Amino acid sequence: MTPDTAPERRALADRLEEAGVLTHPKWRAAVEAVPREVFLQPGVFLPADDGRWRPATALGTDPKEWSGIAYRDESLVTQLDGHLTADQATEPVPGVPTSSSTTPVTVVGMIEALDVEDGHTALEIGTGTGYSTALMCHRLGADNVTTIEVDPAVAARADAALEAAGYSTWTVTGDGLLGHPRRAPYDRAIATCAVRRVPHTWVRQTRPGGTILTTLAPGSWAYGTGLAKVTVHDDGTAEGRIIGESSFMQARSQAVEPLAGDLSARAAYADSEREAKVEPTLLEEWMPAFLAQLAAPGAQLVRATSGDGALQRYVFDADRESFAAFTENGSGWTVRQGGPVALWDDIERTLIAWQDAERPDISTVRLRVTPRSHTYWIGDRPALRWEHRLG
Repeated sequence: MTPDTAPERRALADRLEEAGVLTHPKWRAAVEAVPREVFLQPGVFLPADDGRWRPATALGTDPKEWSGIAYRDESLVTQLDGHLTADQATEPVPGVPTSSSTTPVTVVGMIEALDVEDGHTALEIGTGTGYSTALMCHRLGADNVTTIEVDPAVAARADAALEAAGYSTWTVTGDGLLGHPRRAPYDRAIATCAVRRVPHTWVRQTRPGGTILTTLAPGSWAYGTGLAKVTVHDDGTAEGRIIGESSFMQARSQAVEPLAGDLSARAAYADSEREAKVEPTLLEEWMPAFLAQLAAPGAQLVRATSGDGALQRYVFDADRESFAAFTENGSGWTVRQGGPVALWDDIERTLIAWQDAERPDISTVRLRVTPRSHTYWIGDRPALRWEHRLG
């Protein structure tokens, strides 16, 4: 017998209110109405030892324990390596998460930030489990929500869960970066994946005055990413700002393959060597990582362990065949750079300008989107302005 999770849903709503992300009574009603456990079928992967994942399925888990898992304040991995689900594993397995049920505090915080009103239509890019879709269906009505998912198996499971929960909405399997023009224009567009830029298809499919909310990773990093909220204008542009830190899996068509092979060989021939004016360890902080992606969008920060166990740090831009390699020298850091682009010069110049501006946080970043470019800026400092042209 499936237990009634109404108490868990009310408790979740209480926690979200206490966290300050759940403020609107209609969104509270949605959280209390939508059973998260329905959207976790057939199961989830929980962290285990040695970086492995332990499968937990609804059918193989005590109902009370399953309810406890479903209402944890954390993201729950639902797919590994683009195909593996929990019902296909009987013991802890290795793998890379490729789909998940995002932590409720993030889901609710985002949909509250959309500022929806009764009668609005919404496009969701990245259906995932369908839980956030169901919340929006409860708030706006199922016919006003269109959701698109690139993975056919993930889309099928989400569609079944939505039907089971009583929400017969518009579910589409396809590339969410292209949107869904058949039901456009939308009042709101929200993405539950990270993108390198706001696709202009989303701008074209959002009515003037409408809002687009998405996580931006200008360089496809797994962290140092920002939640962008932009308003669409009559002239086909959009403008807004980064409203906070945000972390989502990269849109699959934009995911960057990790560099492999002998990294020291890739960085063997340098064109220059000097003292670094900024420590590369600064890139482990969220805002500097975001700025580094603005300064060098194609760059990847790579950490590796040498044969003697020492940690090595690199910045690589494979497309531009350039690198920066760092060595701690006792009094600071030495940077060796090679290739046609001095990557660390560009990143370092930005980080110094940010430090001189007294380290503004990510919410100070403004953004303008046009058909040909993305422009970011902080205040009126020329050194804190970046234009990324398309094509």
